[in-house]
Amino acid sequence: MKRSVPVSKLLYIALFVLVQLAAFAVMLLFFRDRFHYFYLVCELAALAATVCILNSPDNPAYKIAWLIPLLAAPVFGGLLYLLFGRYRRGPALRTQAAVRRLQPEDAPESGTLERLEREAPEAAVRSRYLLRCAGAVPCGHTQTEYLPMGEALYASMLRELEGAEKFIFLEYFIIQPGVMWDGILDILTRKAAEGVDVRVMYDDLGCLMTLPRHYDRCLRERGLRVCVFNPFRTLLSPRFNHRDHRKICVVDGRVGFTGGVNLADEYINAVEKFGRWKDTGVRLEGQAVYGLTTQFLGLWDYAARETDLFSDYAPDPAWAASVPDDGVVQPYTDFPMDENQVGETVYLQTISRAREYVYLTTPYLILDNETVTALTTAARSGVDVRIITPHVPDKKAVLFLTRSYYGPLLQAGVRIFEYTPGFIHAKTMVSDGEYAVVGTINLDYRSLYLHLECAAWMYRSRAVTQVREDFLKTQAVSGEVTEASLGRSSPVRRLWLGVLRAFAPLM
Repeated sequence: MKRSVPVSKLLYIALFVLVQLAAFAVMLLFFRDRFHYFYLVCELAALAATVCILNSPDNPAYKIAWLIPLLAAPVFGGLLYLLFGRYRRGPALRTQAAVRRLQPEDAPESGTLERLEREAPEAAVRSRYLLRCAGAVPCGHTQTEYLPMGEALYASMLRELEGAEKFIFLEYFIIQPGVMWDGILDILTRKAAEGVDVRVMYDDLGCLMTLPRHYDRCLRERGLRVCVFNPFRTLLSPRFNHRDHRKICVVDGRVGFTGGVNLADEYINAVEKFGRWKDTGVRLEGQAVYGLTTQFLGLWDYAARETDLFSDYAPDPAWAASVPDDGVVQPYTDFPMDENQVGETVYLQTISRAREYVYLTTPYLILDNETVTALTTAARSGVDVRIITPHVPDKKAVLFLTRSYYGPLLQAGVRIFEYTPGFIHAKTMVSDGEYAVVGTINLDYRSLYLHLECAAWMYRSRAVTQVREDFLKTQAVSGEVTEASLGRSSPVRRLWLGVLRAFAPLM
């Protein structure tokens, strides 16, 4: 397939920007002699937005970040909030309801939670939360393999895709033609020609700069079924903020992958971008893969306006039951715009319930007060809390913002390391040798409150030990941050960081 720069998309965006600027200019001219009416309307919009913000269940930091522009620019602040600030709960709730409606009540391994409640009550508490608030079923009979680099995940994916016989589901935030995607696409094309049900779903904004406009048509010509999530229409779309940040690959309902790896060359270090790129994922084989399957189908049916019977894509029960137990695995998805902040809650549970240690990696460390409190309280309670962040950033402003949180954490005893070979994009957490989370969820507001995300929660699985071992290996090539190394910030720098932190929930 011929590669092309997505110029058409940029022109499309530029056209909409110009149209909106022209409309704005016309509006100003129209209201030039009626400015008091215009100002009154904007003041009423700002007042309505303020009431909505104060009475919403949103995170306090998110509220403050929107109140600042409302106070500073009441003429436009209220309009901006009404367009972009409110969470759009309807689509998420409908999608979540679809998943629960079509997922069989007894699938799979319905006795796993009961076994946990008898043998490990502490683990059962966490598992029960995911079942009730995310519709995620805890599963035994699932083999886990932690993949410590994008290259390892890619090689494993290629092997599984080559063996596909029934269906292949791919859902990614970013797809970009190159070594990685071209290798996958070649297999997908061949498999589609063999009659395999091949579906690809990608986020339109995530691929804005990586794919040409109407790329979905090129994939359909190859026999693939394609869905573009939340397609770009106009910069003033109220759904603009809600993106599909999940990474899911399912093959025949038997094997599944998730983690931080997108389908672009920097993720497998085929090209160098921000130094050596470290990312991770997890391979699941067995009953828990059905959780990834239903996650994919739930969003596919919502976005593509189709209806699938999920049980048609469930693994054969006899085969699934034959897979050896490897702890408990619970794949879950997070719709942050609904009433349950599942991604953040799982992180907070892991931190606050840790007894010996909790280690986490994240590309962005932009924390709300609850997470800062949980981390500092754990460290002050004698828990070994360690965090690895990038030394080479993909966005400099975000690196400055990330480092602005170091001080309070270090003072409480949290150990922080920066991955010196380059950029670390992994989103992992491991605790006490028993619990681990590997997925797509960053420790920032956009992941926790605006994006659709997914992850695998694991208890006493082989991958838990592998996550810990990889963390320690990564720590060994990372530089430890100390209060002395941070030094004193100049007044200008402190002011700049203060502004960044105030608007962090909107970044």
